[in-house]
Amino acid sequence: MEPLQRYEPLIPDFDGFLDALHEPLPTTVRVNTIRATPERVVQALQDEGIETTRRAHDETLLEVDTDKPGNTWPYVHGWIHGQEEVSTLPPRILDPQPGETVWAAAAAPGGKATQLAALMNDQGLVIGNDDNLGRLSALRANADRLGVTSMAVTNQDARNYSFKPLGLESVDRALVDAPCTCEGTVRKNPDALDEAGPGASRGLANIQRDILERAVQATRPGGTVVYSTCTFAPEENEAVVDAILDSTDAAAIDFESPLPAEPGVTAWEGAEYDPAVTKTKRYYPHQTDTGGFYVAKLAVKS
Repeated sequence: MEPLQRYEPLIPDFDGFLDALHEPLPTTVRVNTIRATPERVVQALQDEGIETTRRAHDETLLEVDTDKPGNTWPYVHGWIHGQEEVSTLPPRILDPQPGETVWAAAAAPGGKATQLAALMNDQGLVIGNDDNLGRLSALRANADRLGVTSMAVTNQDARNYSFKPLGLESVDRALVDAPCTCEGTVRKNPDALDEAGPGASRGLANIQRDILERAVQATRPGGTVVYSTCTFAPEENEAVVDAILDSTDAAAIDFESPLPAEPGVTAWEGAEYDPAVTKTKRYYPHQTDTGGFYVAKLAVKS
């Protein structure tokens, strides 16, 4: 856990935070409402001897008492998708509506992109993009299994993405679930910290800024952009949002959180950020019993 020691000044109850990272992560699945209801899924899993616990803040999110939900027939038939609880927040915070056009800039392997489609009742257009051709096969497979018909899958570098092949000038909303150092996934992936550190965070921040800037440019005036990472590094979180607030016509906006969260930090290792980053949110494992996450919601000015 040595790469995380630098965050001690930022994280309340830092010892509790470190202790939580050694605890097993609850296994959760998202009910795919395109194909099933929560009640039908609960019954189907119980028929297989799998007990479920519903999350009060989201009836489509279930904790299951198996670490292999992918071996169940509800999974095979596309009724559920394995998704970490905190990972389901960015699509919900983006709040896409049926009939809208939504861009998922870094969509593979597809958990959040297919969740967007479900939130839209599979009506409208979800553009699921990824620059990694190999990962796109997982996105396509998940979309097919989950019965998503509203998704167009594309393979471009999101930093200079062109919507011309789709005949679009702008989108209503965009989700940038950015490639990051993944420090927040250490509870399920102990190797996540092997490549983490300030240098890695600063290198990725350049890519993250470019993708987020393109998302703001591509979103219509009055539209919404959500930026998220599964890392704790301010270089990849608040610093990225701060740069976008300075370089684009976007504003950070408040949003309600169904899980406990800390506000974004305004200073880190000599750098100071726009006070508006306090409207962004940090999710810590010891406060939520999830992985770690960061979410910012931006409004594109009219």
